[in-house]
Amino acid sequence: MFKKAFEYVGEYKAYTYRAIAYILLGIAFSIIPYFCIYQIVNALLQHQVITMPHLTAVIGIALISLLLYAVLNIKGLQQSHIAAYNTLKNLRISLQGKLEKLPMGTIEEVGTGAIKKMFIDDIETIELLLAHAIPEGIGNLCIPIVIYIALFAVDWKLALLSLVTLPFGMFAMIVMFQIGAKDMKNYYMAAQKMNNTIIEYINGMEVVKVFNRDGESYRKYEKSVMNYRDFTLAWYKASWPWMALYSSLIPCISFLTLPVGAYFVLQGYSTLSHLVLVLCMSFAIGGPILRALSFVGKFPQLSYKIEELEKMMSVQPLVQTEEDFHGSEYSIDFENVSFAYKEDEVLHGISLHIKPGTMNAFVGESGSGKSTLAKLLVHFYDIDQGAIRIGNQDITKMSIGALNDQISYVSQEQFLFNTSLLENIRLGKKDASDAEVIEAAHKAQCDEFLNRIEGGIMAMAGDSGKQLSGGERQRISLARAILKDAPVIVLDEATAFMDPENEEKMNQAIAEVIRNKTVIVIAHRLHSIVNADCIFVLKEGKLTASGTHQELLNTSKEYEKLWNIAETSANWHVSAGGEKNASINE
Repeated sequence: MFKKAFEYVGEYKAYTYRAIAYILLGIAFSIIPYFCIYQIVNALLQHQVITMPHLTAVIGIALISLLLYAVLNIKGLQQSHIAAYNTLKNLRISLQGKLEKLPMGTIEEVGTGAIKKMFIDDIETIELLLAHAIPEGIGNLCIPIVIYIALFAVDWKLALLSLVTLPFGMFAMIVMFQIGAKDMKNYYMAAQKMNNTIIEYINGMEVVKVFNRDGESYRKYEKSVMNYRDFTLAWYKASWPWMALYSSLIPCISFLTLPVGAYFVLQGYSTLSHLVLVLCMSFAIGGPILRALSFVGKFPQLSYKIEELEKMMSVQPLVQTEEDFHGSEYSIDFENVSFAYKEDEVLHGISLHIKPGTMNAFVGESGSGKSTLAKLLVHFYDIDQGAIRIGNQDITKMSIGALNDQISYVSQEQFLFNTSLLENIRLGKKDASDAEVIEAAHKAQCDEFLNRIEGGIMAMAGDSGKQLSGGERQRISLARAILKDAPVIVLDEATAFMDPENEEKMNQAIAEVIRNKTVIVIAHRLHSIVNADCIFVLKEGKLTASGTHQELLNTSKEYEKLWNIAETSANWHVSAGGEKNASINE
């Protein structure tokens, strides 16, 4: 566990070493006041005269030692926290970099709640290990060990008596660990399930309200929260008695030392001076021992969380290289591509060729594999069989960054960050000037709503862009694509939120995006792609036909069926036969 955590400390290991040294030295100074007390008590027992200067000097040494302990402890914790929080930074950056290279399926399988918990809660707990457990634990163990060695040299019998309660306390601690370790995995699974359910409940609240599913959705939410509560309380209930037992036994170092030690003194087996020394030192090291052992109870949880982080770090990333794009043009080829979500194969040996600078469309019924093909092209997943090439270069033979530079992917659901609309558009090209961003927004037909909202392009988008309508968010995403100016454009249901009054503006925005590009459009509205250079028809994960609109009407039964459905739906209208009577007529 320590080794794994230390791998991410990097150049800040020196801070950890200094923290250990400061705290170690500080704890050594914290023992001195107890030794001063022994000096005074022993002098009194020996009927020695204690002068005021001598007493003042002893008290002064004790106070200075306590001051040095405080200063060194604070200095050590300062150093350890510098190392700890920079390590957390390194961990989060490493995990973020890893997630960027993972298949989207893996991320969706883990769940946003579990990923949030891992990024925030789990990594944050490692601060306890690095900032406290390592420096304080080492210091609070090493000094008592040194003192015990000295006490055994002075009087092994009394020193041994002071250790009698320690094995019983350790036994109680071990039992508690065994109870905790047995149910730890189930505990964290319950926590992950609760986090995922809470996020699902919050994100789906609008749908829940619209369809009056408050009770059903709340019951699922309540069940996951109550399950986590009940499991946690049952787990803690089983551990608490043992925790109380070891917390009581371990610091009671004088439990047998005082009565039995007094008997040894009376019998002449030990001296009174040695008994007083052992008692004073026992009080001195009781606190450090308990503080050191208090961290041990955290180690199973820390170990589990680090293992979970290691699992995520060790997941097989997307296949890629560090190569740049070397293609001479922007044709696209799918060669015998097969792909499965987990065990369910959704694409079966698809082969197709897209010429550079042409407009192409993927059509088919829902679930036919249209969007999956687009996501494979932008390398959201690794394919199971075959190859995908851009400009005759396999997409796995270039870096994700190099591939992303060649493709603008506009999906039907675009995420906006809670920052200004200008910065949301600038995501398409991070070094773009404000003037370039504003020009892209103008070309994407954003002026209409930018002139209406307070703040214009500097207005905040809100959480997930909720200050804007679906169509407005779509035009912001098109502005990103225009600004990026990539040679390949993928429009995955880009007109999904298009309303009739803005249809012309959306089409003009799309025309700006696709000008002189290799374009792939995924759309259910077949009327929008009748002028495409090539239309690829998919059914149940297979390519059934390809060609122009007119060619497919003459040769493809599947496309003819889709077109007839599109024609029929285009003629649907709602006729009202009164305030309470409405029907859909063809």
